[in-house]
Amino acid sequence: MHDDLQLLGRAVKQAQYRQHRALDSALSAVGTTLAQWDALRAVDRTPGASARELAAATFQSEQAFGTLVGRLVAQGLVERRPGHGRRIQHHLTPEGERTLQTGHAVAAEVLADCFAGLSTAERATLLGLLERLNARE
Repeated sequence: MHDDLQLLGRAVKQAQYRQHRALDSALSAVGTTLAQWDALRAVDRTPGASARELAAATFQSEQAFGTLVGRLVAQGLVERRPGHGRRIQHHLTPEGERTLQTGHAVAAEVLADCFAGLSTAERATLLGLLERLNARE
């Protein structure tokens, strides 16, 4: 049983690693990285969110996200606006929206390839199982 759980954990990590490498490589061809595109997705999902909220949404530390969003601001992809109190809100620029949409098209192709070995029903089952595990947080 102990070995089976380790094998399962490693298989999940291996699939994630393979997917991340493929996404990062394909996204670099259109001028962004997986981390940058993921940050743009998070800003798009929650416009006006704070760096703390966006760091949590992208599985990064606040410091790492701060560095990343600084680069996105310098590239003209994200803008920071004053919020309530000391809060800084984050919003996509039109260029950020274009980069995000380009990334969506790239990701659709890469993810279709990553999950090509599974049927539609198997993908739905896998998603359901992972959602159930992640709901336990």
